[in-house]
Parts: sequence; C-alpha cells; structure tokens
Amino acid sequence: MRYGKLKDVFLISNSMKQRVAVLYGGRSGEHEVSLLSARSVMDALNAASFQVIPYLIGKDGRWNPSPIVPEPGGNPGIDVVFPVLHGTFGEDGTVQGLLELADLPYVGAGVFASAACMHKGYTKRICAGAGIPVVEFLEGRSWDSPSALANRAEAEFGYPCFVKPANLGSSVGISKAASRAELEAAIHLAFRFDDSVLIERAITGQELECSILGNERIEASIAGEIIPGKEFYDYDDKYVNGKAQTLIPARISAEDQDRVRDLALRVAYALNLEGMARVDFFRESGSGRIYLNEVNTIPGFTSISMYGKMWEASGLPYPDLLGRLVQLAVERHERRAGLSFAR
Repeated sequence: MRYGKLKDVFLISNSMKQRVAVLYGGRSGEHEVSLLSARSVMDALNAASFQVIPYLIGKDGRWNPSPIVPEPGGNPGIDVVFPVLHGTFGEDGTVQGLLELADLPYVGAGVFASAACMHKGYTKRICAGAGIPVVEFLEGRSWDSPSALANRAEAEFGYPCFVKPANLGSSVGISKAASRAELEAAIHLAFRFDDSVLIERAITGQELECSILGNERIEASIAGEIIPGKEFYDYDDKYVNGKAQTLIPARISAEDQDRVRDLALRVAYALNLEGMARVDFFRESGSGRIYLNEVNTIPGFTSISMYGKMWEASGLPYPDLLGRLVQLAVERHERRAGLSFAR
C-alpha cells in the first residue's frame, strides 16, 4: 500500500487547533524511553493543526501540571489525548481506563486490548486460541519456587531459554539463560519487576516487526527486521549503545512479507486492537516458521523506533502518521458516543 499526504485531516482553521494532551514519563522502568518518545511526538505534531499540551508524570506518579480529572466534562482544555507512556501504569490499560472515565478521545488501544497485550502470557494464550503460532512457554508466579520453575523449563525447553517479566516492555528484566545457575538468576531478576514471569524456548533466527494502523479497517505496514548488536535485543541495545541495526524491508521473501503482514492483522483482530500497535515476530532458521513474539500497543516513537520508520517506508510520513492517529482516536470516540451504558 502507498499513502499520499493526509491533507485537512480535521478541516481545522489555524484559529481552531486541536488541543492534544501528550502524556509521558510515568512510574514504569521505561520512564526515560517515554521522555524520548514524547519529545519526538511533540516536535512532529503539525503546529498548524495541533496545540500540544504536555502532561509529565513523574517516577513518583505525580502529574505536572495537574492530573486529568476522571469525570466527563472535567477537562475542558483537552480535545484528545496522546498517551506516550511505555510499560506499567501507561500501556497496561490503567491510563486507558482513566481516559474512558473522563470521556476523552485517546490514541491507541482500549482498556482490554492494552491489558491483554501488556501481559505476555495472555497475549500468547489469546493468539494461540486464534490459531496464531506462538513460541512455547511456561508461566510462573511469585509464590512459585524458582527451583521448581527451573526444573520445568529444563525438562520442556532445555538451554538456552529466555526469562521475561510478564508485564514489562523495552526488554527490561529479560535474560537469556544457558545454564541452571543463569536460569535461576534470571528468574529472580524477572520477579523483581513483576509477580508473573514467562520462560520461553529460545528461537534462533530473525527478529521481525510490523506496524498496524486503524480502527474498523486495520492496515499493516511493510515488515522490518532488527539485527541485535549483542546476543539478543536488550534494553541497552535498543536505547543506550545504538549498536543494533534496523532493516526496512526485512531480509525475507515477498511470500514471507505477506505472511508477516497477514499474521499481524490476525493478531490485531484477535486482541481487539485499535489505533496503533507494533507486532513482533521471530522467523526460525531451518524451519522458516514465523512465531508471534509480543505486541506493543504504545510502541516507541524515538528517532530510532521502528513503528514510524515502517510506516514511512510504506508511504506514510511521520507527521502525517501522527495526524492519522489523532484522527482515529476522535473517530473511535464518536463511534462509541452512540452506545448506551445504562438501561
């Protein structure tokens, strides 16, 4: 698909700009990433059409300048909200619930989809139920014995394997374990960040990503590829040392491009996604099989982030992408305004 310029998205005159509240920061381990993403969004929103209102949420959870009021009509200075909050308390349905209570249009997935995608275990269960291939995994809770979890993982997957907090992003708390000692240490580390952890079979192959965009009609971008600068694509590789490489399009056949995009759309419909998301996959060497890895409902918007880059390669420039996301938020809010929530 190719996109031309999105002109007159809202048919707003220069004197009637859309007031967009950008929420960023937050209490998660991805606070600093959110700051970078939000700066990119605020700089790129078309100043002729949008008035940006920054809302910084500190690591302590305090809002600056003031919190959004969770009641209809309580925020007269806001027309639409653009959450750029990665991870816990921002991408997991909590902020989305606040915005639903406030009756404000907001960019991105709704409450259910946000919560389901944030929890890697539930993402996999829902998608597996829809016939989408997922990497084999087991899940443990904080009251489970790390030794017993390690025994199960050794029996089911062997080494190497990956250990992940279930409710976190940007590869925070993720470890690759190649021995019993490393596995138990990885489990203890993951439990520092969440009371639910996943242990997965390690896949040798390519890391692929695909961006989706839309509400009732969802579209998928060209698929890209991540080439880690380290053994796997961890937090430092993403945001600190800059050694990872990104390729758009990915080094896959046209047939696999179609498979990735089709799977991304199937994931979107299975999880009731709206607005935006980045869907991540593995392509296993040897078998050529493509597995769902995870879904990011508020993907990175930094200068190196793949979500915008993949749409740019698909013909949708970054400022127009942001305008389209705001438009989708307003359209969904208008659609849902016709629903009855009482008898």
